[in-house]
Amino acid sequence: MSLSLTPSAASKIQNLLAQENNEALKLRIFVSGGGCSGFQYGFTFDEEVSPDDTVVESQGVSLLVDPASINMLNGAEVDFTESLAGSSFVIRNPNAKSSCGCGKSFTPAESGGGCANAGY
Repeated sequence: MSLSLTPSAASKIQNLLAQENNEALKLRIFVSGGGCSGFQYGFTFDEEVSPDDTVVESQGVSLLVDPASINMLNGAEVDFTESLAGSSFVIRNPNAKSSCGCGKSFTPAESGGGCANAGY
């Protein structure tokens, strides 16, 4: 399993974890059905590591990925960007055939299709 964080994403996650003041927390990254492209990314902090979770260490941060999401996130890179429009985590996913204009949802390469709302 290859999933990585940029230094910017790792720094932001470390800051958010420090604010929670709970050393047991890890960042869970998952894929769920929904969004205008069929699947959407999700992030949450989680104290519990399930036996079937994959734990990925990147840039000093522990990431949790459930078995249903693992194949769709393999090879992806998580970044954190800040601009005048706001700040957010962005996933660069080689498994996505297309992504929506919102950047929060995607169509997996094996599914075809695309997002009618993407604007491109």
